Amino acid sequence: MLSAQADMNITVDPISKLVLKIAAPASIGYFFNTMYNLVDTYFGGRISTGGLAALSMSFPVFMILLSLGFGISAGTGALIANAIGSGESSKARKYHAQAITFSLFVSVAATTVVFILLPVVFRLLGATGDTLSSALRYARVLVAGSLFFVLNYVLNSGLTARGDTKSYRNVLIAGFLLNIGLDPLFLYGLTIGGVTVIPAMYEAGIALATILIQALSFLYLVHRVRKSKILESMTFADFKPNRGMLREIAGQSTPTALSMMTMALGTFVITYYVSQYGTQAVAGYGASIRIEQVALIPTIGLNTALSTLVGQNNGAKKIDRVTAAFKTTLAAGAIIMLTVLPPILIFARPLMKIFSSDPDVIRIGMSYLYIEALTFYSYVVLQQANSVLQGLKKPAMIMWVGLYRQIPAPLAVFSLLVFVMNTGVSGIWWGLAGVNWSAALFVFLYALRLLRRRREAFGSVAASLS
Repeated sequence: MLSAQADMNITVDPISKLVLKIAAPASIGYFFNTMYNLVDTYFGGRISTGGLAALSMSFPVFMILLSLGFGISAGTGALIANAIGSGESSKARKYHAQAITFSLFVSVAATTVVFILLPVVFRLLGATGDTLSSALRYARVLVAGSLFFVLNYVLNSGLTARGDTKSYRNVLIAGFLLNIGLDPLFLYGLTIGGVTVIPAMYEAGIALATILIQALSFLYLVHRVRKSKILESMTFADFKPNRGMLREIAGQSTPTALSMMTMALGTFVITYYVSQYGTQAVAGYGASIRIEQVALIPTIGLNTALSTLVGQNNGAKKIDRVTAAFKTTLAAGAIIMLTVLPPILIFARPLMKIFSSDPDVIRIGMSYLYIEALTFYSYVVLQQANSVLQGLKKPAMIMWVGLYRQIPAPLAVFSLLVFVMNTGVSGIWWGLAGVNWSAALFVFLYALRLLRRRREAFGSVAASLS
């Protein structure tokens, strides 16, 4: 089937060519998205170490809401891609319409609950005094406008399922450029001729800039969806809740969303253990994971490409192409690892200095980067295997592996290393590496087993029809 991009036939064209065409725009877009987050971290650090810690503490809170958008997007994308691959274009459009409706109800309910619980959550993370106030100023604004994040993810799912990763790339590039100007504007305010035009909003200003940018991104994505004719021939009635389709969307979305939520909860777990060593440790961890995210950006493009390739080719019953795509993205991930890690490790100290001049923050952040280099490829293996499961419409294991990796395993391992063995903060990094590799190897083997069974099933169907 032809994708939204006329030069791309996802069930026929060479796999390596398709991976490059889909992954490259996605990786470029997510590079600018990560740069966006680095800009926020930079300006948060300019407020104070407490301000930087506040942004770090808010990240797992906001991840809970982002996980809804990501989960619905991933689940919907898989359903749309499979429908396109099997030649059911009308059904693909209806999935997209229902997903938009579904995301509206779910995100409003979740936002309300999270907003109410913010003070409790931050106190559990050890925030008090100025750090608590900073975290609340930032998170309350961000959570209140989180609906735009969820809708943008879902709008993009229909584009990505058809191979269009350029539209979202454009959104992320424009957002980064706007953020460079809006962050300091809302952070410090604007005074002209002694008259305050925009008051200084500090952490809340950084969050407000993000919400404004997401609102503008929403308008652009609506335009792109309409121009791409993804919802062509759709009427208002198609957006009315359809119990059967909503059940399918929820079934495909829930495991990935819960996996992402456990990631947020896992960040809570890590932050709790790191906070045993003080605010500097939390700030160092927050800054270093931003740097790690930069190194992982190209692999995000691979995830996006593989999900699209698996979905459409599975729908077309071309399981050999699914397996070939999996092998191709794993090999590409290894090349990326060997390319990006050396400069990250060589320039670890100056990179940390971008975010803080505190020597303890720098030292702790560097220790994280050095140790986490050993687990870089585990992220690649884990995410590529997850993309296979999602594209095959078998996402349940994503949730269970995510749960293991983020909560029970870290709780057991970190407690042993920190409280029993007294390894210090570096023990947390070593424990994280071990947990990640065990999860990655398990889900990799599970994906291979599922592919083998799917190949046998398709072969049996073909034999019965011959």
